[in-house]
Amino acid sequence: MQEYLDFATRNPLLTAAWFGLAGTLIYTTVRSAFSPIKSVNNHGATMLINRENAVVVDVRTLDEFGRGHLAGAHNIIQSDIDSNNLGQVDKHKEDPIIVVCETGMRAGAAARTLNKHGFKQVYILAGGMAQWRADNLPVTKKR
Repeated sequence: MQEYLDFATRNPLLTAAWFGLAGTLIYTTVRSAFSPIKSVNNHGATMLINRENAVVVDVRTLDEFGRGHLAGAHNIIQSDIDSNNLGQVDKHKEDPIIVVCETGMRAGAAARTLNKHGFKQVYILAGGMAQWRADNLPVTKKR
């Protein structure tokens, strides 16, 4: 134990960085555990779509959406979600919603906003469309 204390006194910046990283890890783990928004993999998303009639909300740009998306997906960009301009998706507040972006990074903010707008079951597609395509799952270009 004395060795750790000696190290901490000789390396205060490394010690502070370590505690900062440990705190961030604990915070994100606790936050995700208690978050109403869950991450779902490709298999889980397929199950939600097929068995529970989940609605897919694609938050990518119109150009990205046009290059390929999940069948039946609704293309709603982040600014429309922020302004509660949800179109046909608004009537599905009780249904599962799967938020999709290219890599799974943009979907988090959209999912949190949808949850604040009253959607009860919001999921994020882990890995986004990039993972979906990497797993050779079907995409469509139909609007």
